[in-house]
Amino acid sequence: MRILFEIDYKNYKENGTVGKRPSARAIIIKDNKIAMVYSKKYDYFKFPGGGIESSETNIDALIREVKEEVGLDVIKESIEEYGLVIRKEKGKVEDIFIQENYYYLCRTNNSISNQKLDYYEKEEGFTLKWVDPRDAINTNLNNNHNNTSESNMHIIEREAKVLMMLIDEKYL
Repeated sequence: MRILFEIDYKNYKENGTVGKRPSARAIIIKDNKIAMVYSKKYDYFKFPGGGIESSETNIDALIREVKEEVGLDVIKESIEEYGLVIRKEKGKVEDIFIQENYYYLCRTNNSISNQKLDYYEKEEGFTLKWVDPRDAINTNLNNNHNNTSESNMHIIEREAKVLMMLIDEKYL
């Protein structure tokens, strides 16, 4: 899979312990709008998706996470690789934390089922929104996000950059 970009904060101890967290993220486009998770609490957009469990493939995690976060069923045969974003920074437990974000273009069925959100996702008020990508970029880059965490700010910036790439590459 091609590397879209890397984010390296260089705030870690070189040659230290390393922790990795891979994730799968869905790019779902329909009628020039994109399916995004909207955080009501912190006023930002992110792509549906999340962590890949050790027993899962990237595709299995993508399908599970989209169903849990936004209630959409991914059509497995429609999944295509888009790209990888790598973030490297000082970890909370380990010296170096590396997050690998695998993005996939895909389609979903039209029906929407109930979300199965984690505690923090419920607290943030995660909801599905079909949004113009330019509006999502504007929200992510220009709103104050109600004092969200530094970790969320990394997500917000990353997602805006991926959206801009999708526009530049004429997907949207």
